[in-house]
Order: sequence, then C-alpha cells, then structure tokens
Amino acid sequence: MVPEVRKSFNTNANRFTFSRVLLYNGGMGITERRAREKSERRRAILDCVRELILLRGVERVNMEDIAQKTELSKATLYLYFPGKEAIFNEICEESARGFLEHLREPLREGLSGMRALRFLWRGYAKLFGNGDEMIVIFQVRNFLHTWLPSGPEKGEIRSPDVGAIVKIMYDMIEQCKAEGIFDPNLNPADAVRLIFSMFSTIIGNVARLPPESRNPTAMLDEMTGAFQIIIRGLGREGVEHSRLDISLDA
Repeated sequence: MVPEVRKSFNTNANRFTFSRVLLYNGGMGITERRAREKSERRRAILDCVRELILLRGVERVNMEDIAQKTELSKATLYLYFPGKEAIFNEICEESARGFLEHLREPLREGLSGMRALRFLWRGYAKLFGNGDEMIVIFQVRNFLHTWLPSGPEKGEIRSPDVGAIVKIMYDMIEQCKAEGIFDPNLNPADAVRLIFSMFSTIIGNVARLPPESRNPTAMLDEMTGAFQIIIRGLGREGVEHSRLDISLDA
C-alpha cells in the first residue's frame, strides 16, 4: 500500500512544506504500528522463555539465554523487560488474566461454594490441561511467588491477577464453610497452601522427566485425584461424600 502524501504547514518557517504521512487505506499510522510491533516482540519473547523453561527448568534460564533464543541483544531485551523476574511474572499474570476471564461470567451467577470449586477446577483443566503451560506456570510460581498464598512482602514482585485468583479461592472456601460443607474451623490460607503444595509436587515430578517422557493426561489425572482427596479432607465431619465430589456437574 502506498503512503498518502499530505500537505502540512510549517509555522516556524511560515511556509508550506510537504510531509510524508504513513496513512494506509483504513490502516495504521506510525504510532499504532510501532505499538503493535512492540506488542508482537514482547509476545515473541514470552513464547521463547516458555520454551526455555520447558527444556531447561526455570532456575537455568537467564537473560543471556533469552537473548540468544530470541536473537536479540541483551540491550534490546532490556528495553522490553527489566530482568528475567519481570518476564516470569508476566507469564504468570498473562495466564492468570486468561483464567480470570474464564471465571468471570459464571461466578457472577452466584454458584454455591462447591459448584464454584468444581467450575474452577474444570476451567483450569480445560485451559491448561495440555501440560506444558501448567509446568511453566508452576515452575515460575515456585521460583517467583514464594509468598503464595499470602501476600508479597515489601520488595517482592506483586502479581495482582495471580493474587485475584487466590482471593477467589479464599472466597469459595469461606462459602463452603458457610454452607456447612467444609470444617467451620478451616483456615482458607492453609487450604490454598495445601492445594498449591500438592500440585507443585506433582508437576515438579513431571517437569524433571525428559520432555518426550511427559504424559499430560496422566499428570492431569493425578492432579484431579489429589484435588479430590484434599476437598474431602476439608469436609465437615459427617458431611456426605457426594457433596464433596468434584466430578459432578457444576
């Protein structure tokens, strides 16, 4: 497409000059195009880091590795992210935003505590059940967000979208307590910590396997079984097991 040439007035020189303005038919100006290119470059960096984490593990990834993988200089890389921790955090936040979007509408409908927990688990399995993304998220989480499920201390990286998911889990657990399904003395932070710990152990074991030996379906099945055991363990004494079944329709 040929850029349109527009006549512009130079007030300083008090005369007309011609300037070439990159305006395409129904298209994109220079500022908009540069913003899109920057967004695409950031996306490429995040995708490359995901690949590196899957191949090497999060502890072995550094800015030099990322620069080589993306074919950028380290100086250019720092124009997009101030350090690897910022890249890791954006990976977590990006996944959290997608998960929150999936949860938003159904949770507005006022599901009961257990129905909401079932929906949360099924949504997580649907979005991240291919295995790779789950491995990346939990490796980054264990490396970066040691404060979960409590809040970050001063100086630690803050992740509002990740924190929002933790808050939703707290609220679901409190609702289950109010509905008489969970132990009334249950501490939601302890429950969320137990869930994260169990999942991290399972995913960590899978992540240590060579990529070709990883079985996403088996990993998800093991996580589902662990989640079911935890939910039943949180139940109030005497509550029917069927009310704690995460496999029922939400």
